[in-house]
Amino acid sequence: MIHSLKDEFDVAVMCDVLEVSRSGYYMWVDRPPSPASIRRDGLIERIRQIHVESDQTYGSPRIHAELIEMKVDICARSVAKYMKRAGIRSKMHRKFKICTTDSKHHLPVFQNKLDRQFTADAPNRKWLCDITYVHTDDGFIYLSAVLDTFSRKIVGWSLSDSLDRSICIDALKSAISGRKKMPGGLSGLLHHSDRGSQYASSVYQELLRAWDITVSMSRVGNCWDNAMMESFFGSFKTELIYREKFQTRQQAKSRIIAWIEGWYNRRRRHSAIGYKSPETFEAELN
Repeated sequence: MIHSLKDEFDVAVMCDVLEVSRSGYYMWVDRPPSPASIRRDGLIERIRQIHVESDQTYGSPRIHAELIEMKVDICARSVAKYMKRAGIRSKMHRKFKICTTDSKHHLPVFQNKLDRQFTADAPNRKWLCDITYVHTDDGFIYLSAVLDTFSRKIVGWSLSDSLDRSICIDALKSAISGRKKMPGGLSGLLHHSDRGSQYASSVYQELLRAWDITVSMSRVGNCWDNAMMESFFGSFKTELIYREKFQTRQQAKSRIIAWIEGWYNRRRRHSAIGYKSPETFEAELN
């Protein structure tokens, strides 16, 4: 306490008030740091660096997983303790969500074959699809994403200034192009989405039929039927979108691409897959 206030108050006065000997205080100041304090300070600096690299989104469990991968011998409780001591906290905020789904149409819809069974025993067994919006000073842009439930990887995506069906078609085509040559290909793949007109459109459904992909759709107004995709968009918004202000559409698009491909797929750790990134989790299959 005395040391932290030495620039504001006279040390001699503080020692007298707190009944601490001045010689004892100065001996403490001149004492070299102990090996334990040196290790602690080094760990806190590593924790701070990982926190910064995560754009201040990681809490103690993910930082602990990162340290373990670095071969640092530390328990999760100590990481949480050091973060609290250093004032290192995950900075994430949630905001109100608006709807991007137009289910008031007369196009054919399909039953919910996924039935909230999100687990998969291999890649390309279950894909989830949805659309979300991003506000910029130039106006809204939209992100259509395709998520593989096995690894939580975003296997296809598309960005557009428009909410028409082409954004979903482009995202699906990118997913097919990137995954069709994997072992097993797209055989037995289940595609799940909401009942929006983009996914129910004849052009979109023709593309699914061409690849013999089974169709599943959420029930009307039931977000839990696509909960894993909702979770991804929640992370996307709280870790990136709500923490930045985008002046232009192009600025937002550049940041989104970097976040998905450079951070989320390659580096972001997921508790549900052993605190590994989606790409690492899939790579360990080989």
